[in-house]
Amino acid sequence: MSPQTTKEKLYNIIFGTETLAGRAFDLVLIGVILLSVVCVTLDSVDGYHQQYPNLLFTLEWFFTILFTLEYLTRLYCSPNPKGYATSFYGIVDLLAVIPTYLSLIFAASNFLIVVRLLRLLRIFRILKLFSYINEGHVLMRSIFMARRKIYLFLFSISIAVTLYGSLMYVVEGPEYGFDNIPTSIYWAIVTVTTVGYGDITPHTVPGQIIASLAMLTGYAILAVPTGILSAELINEMKKERAAYACRNCERAGHEQDAHFCKFCGTELWFTKTEHD
Repeated sequence: MSPQTTKEKLYNIIFGTETLAGRAFDLVLIGVILLSVVCVTLDSVDGYHQQYPNLLFTLEWFFTILFTLEYLTRLYCSPNPKGYATSFYGIVDLLAVIPTYLSLIFAASNFLIVVRLLRLLRIFRILKLFSYINEGHVLMRSIFMARRKIYLFLFSISIAVTLYGSLMYVVEGPEYGFDNIPTSIYWAIVTVTTVGYGDITPHTVPGQIIASLAMLTGYAILAVPTGILSAELINEMKKERAAYACRNCERAGHEQDAHFCKFCGTELWFTKTEHD
């Protein structure tokens, strides 16, 4: 067996999770990501921004350079650099470092606010934490599998709030704050979602009846997306368990890092699927 090249070693550390070095790298990266998000959050507070400008600026560039080196290293050792660069996590990695470099280009005072907002894109970096948590993969797959049902649900809700908003515009009118249909639809969304800001309220009896129906509709539909996602989540969890079923006794329910069946003692290495 030929010795590993430097590129292969880097790939096993950065992209792999089976080795001790790979797991250590993931833990360190998670810690750095969380610290960078904390720094960006504190920098948005005027008190900290005014009191510790040099420290926050230094930390900003420290994390930016660190993430840049990581991004370039991933491109270097990836078997498919273009595929990584255009993947979801590759784009997230790039978005984590671009805003700070933009501050060097747009140094004029009228651009500072925009650049400061762009720096908050690093918060998207925290989405990468899902790639190190298997349960996160299960949740993301459940959402993906339920997407059509969720789209249909959102479409149905859009029709309902448009109907309620149009009725309120006709019944209440500009006299009571329902100046136009979009404003009335905004009221319907606030009411159906049970938020209830109270900035616009019905005053007539027909309007109050429509509002009551909208409230009841809101309570009736709150459980729908939860039920859809829960059903898909249960299915994905069953698939996840089945992937680690014992070929000898065909019983599932093993931990993902188990090497032997807890029921019959047979080795489980040959049952693992693409989830590894």
